[in-house]
Amino acid sequence: MSGHSKWSTIKREKGAKDAARGAVFTKLGHAIAMAARDGIDPDTNFSLRLAIDKAKAANMPSANVQRALDRIKDKSAAQMQEVLYEGYGPQGVAILVEVATDNLNRTYPIVKLAFSKHGGNIAEKGAVAFQFDRKGVIRVTGTGDELMMQALDAGASDVQDDDGSSLIYTDPTDLAKVRDALKAAGLEITEAELTYVPGNTVEVTDEATAGKIMRLMDALDACDDVVNTHVNFDIAESLL
Repeated sequence: MSGHSKWSTIKREKGAKDAARGAVFTKLGHAIAMAARDGIDPDTNFSLRLAIDKAKAANMPSANVQRALDRIKDKSAAQMQEVLYEGYGPQGVAILVEVATDNLNRTYPIVKLAFSKHGGNIAEKGAVAFQFDRKGVIRVTGTGDELMMQALDAGASDVQDDDGSSLIYTDPTDLAKVRDALKAAGLEITEAELTYVPGNTVEVTDEATAGKIMRLMDALDACDDVVNTHVNFDIAESLL
């Protein structure tokens, strides 16, 4: 399966740094509020459980989590909307931008400007998303044949090694079942989320192009309403 790339590692490292300084709390709050639209009980709403687990992993205060949940209960508050923007960056790389916002008139121009300012453009709905598959992905500490067999027996569709960890892919509807089975088996789960996995990746070998792409990704990440991005590019090892 395609999908894992050096960008995944860059993104994870940046996320850890942002979490350390509390820069992700707004994004995490938006994600919790969006997930809570389907119910505020994490025991029955797996998407909410994932969002809260991610917030806890980033050391988000419980009070912030509760405020995000209270926002759904407050009928007078502006309602959150979930939008998937599609676009192309330099070298034609494909980018999906997941947004949670209470004001599209505020968010869309920010996302559009990020693309246009850094050599990309917003695309029509469906023009980019077809290049990706919706998957569940679980990161587990450790590697090896035994772990892989445990994951496959639990219902995983694929397992990849990644710097001492294993990336376990599932169908979206199987993510909860596989995660819970691996947790019950005593495996250390560090991440679990629904994501978009590209069918094929584009290797970026030109330093100037790579710089433009990274500045575009930074500009998108700077928008508090952007909760996640998904890409089909891979930065050449020599440029890292």
